[in-house]
Amino acid sequence: MSLIDDAARVRENAYAPYSKFKVGAALKTASGAVFVGCNVENVAYPEGTCAEAGAIAAMIAAGEVSFIEVAVIAESPSPVPPCGGCRQKLAEFAESGAQITMATTEGAHLEMAVADLLPGAFVAGHMDQV
Repeated sequence: MSLIDDAARVRENAYAPYSKFKVGAALKTASGAVFVGCNVENVAYPEGTCAEAGAIAAMIAAGEVSFIEVAVIAESPSPVPPCGGCRQKLAEFAESGAQITMATTEGAHLEMAVADLLPGAFVAGHMDQV
């Protein structure tokens, strides 16, 4: 089973009664463990959770702190990239060289390096004090 399959499977559990836009995400760590997440909406829209954030939370809860590969899938005409906030979250936990596959439920795929999602990402080194 592929990471896209894992993301597609969890996508079915998304709670999206307002937008009807279900998203699934799956992360794979260097140990081979896979963690999944789906979007969870709230009537107070800013309080929802993205699929990528849910997968990251599951990974952290299990004691892992980085991933080597991520997949995101949604029903859309073209592969959907993570939102800006999730790009920052993914940058925080991606190992060097980590890859992302963005997919549609119809089978379109777009692959790239996670680092390319957010050029100039804010990193811990930016908080170093002079």
